Amino acid sequence: MRKARVERKTNETCVQLSLLLEGRGRARVSTGIRFLDHMLELFARHGGFDLELQAQGDLDVDEHHTVEDVGICLGEAFDRALGNKRGILRAGYFVMPMDETLGVVAVDFGGRAAAVIDTKARTRLVGDLQTELVPDFFEGFARGAKANVHAKVLYGRSNHHKIEALFKAFGRSLRVACARDRRLARTLPSTKGLL
Repeated sequence: MRKARVERKTNETCVQLSLLLEGRGRARVSTGIRFLDHMLELFARHGGFDLELQAQGDLDVDEHHTVEDVGICLGEAFDRALGNKRGILRAGYFVMPMDETLGVVAVDFGGRAAAVIDTKARTRLVGDLQTELVPDFFEGFARGAKANVHAKVLYGRSNHHKIEALFKAFGRSLRVACARDRRLARTLPSTKGLL
């Protein structure tokens, strides 16, 4: 079973996280930002991951530190759980309809961090989450996982649906990227010989 535990403690946040890749989509999440909790819960469900996450941050200052550090820790957990990455598919993508909205996410555990995010969110808040911080979450994940993350809302009306479509697609694209390839079980998915 591929799993990882991550703890990150700074002057701004304290994050404790455990991840099981071959899970059943169960999540116990508490970040102090309820809409972020909801997004992480559905991310775990759609990815089939078991996720336990507790985060305390300086929300009296702003949500930024908490959102970014949760993304970093989640990325580090995936990096650790994947180990040497031999035999994984490495890359995955998913196109997710969410009522009137369509979102797409593509990921690659190629060893380099890059993130290109377009939420098309048009409001300052969705629930209690500052929408401008959604890219910060995905950028933090990309850094922690040493992965490429591309997430784009193609169209939609509801800002809630736009963000939700991306988190669902994110879970499903990671599920594919983390999957084991039986034919190439001992092979590193790179011609460089390093990920």
